[in-house]
Amino acid sequence: MAVVREEGTWRCSPLSHDALVDLSAAETELKALRSSGAVFGLLDVDDEFFIVLRPAPSGTRLLVSDATAAIDYDIAADVLDALNIEIPDIDPDELDDIEPWEEGDLGVLADLGLPEPVLAVILAETDLYPDEQLGMIAQRLGFATEFAAVLDKLPR
Repeated sequence: MAVVREEGTWRCSPLSHDALVDLSAAETELKALRSSGAVFGLLDVDDEFFIVLRPAPSGTRLLVSDATAAIDYDIAADVLDALNIEIPDIDPDELDDIEPWEEGDLGVLADLGLPEPVLAVILAETDLYPDEQLGMIAQRLGFATEFAAVLDKLPR
């Protein structure tokens, strides 16, 4: 989903299915929103992990909630590649035994009111599904109602 904050008001809107499988498609869709305020994307990929991306003139800021997802998902591998981080060398059969870890910019939403330590705590809640973690982010930043309204309209 795309999240926009303009003049103190939050708006959420769905992104296309392509945004969940192609990082450049997600970036393109977010850049097309052309807002004078903050614009970022929250991508819940198959209820396995999430990505926060925030396009900026100096380059897109990225965070993936589970770096091990890069073994099975191209979009997670694309995030690690953009961050210049190697894909973890883990046997796919051992993935269930590995504790997930995040990679990327923990400060991606700090200027909007979600400090790095708070985001780190949300990411550490690995027993939660990604949509629940994203809901915590939305709650903390103040757009939980808008977030839930868009989620309710998305096909499951």
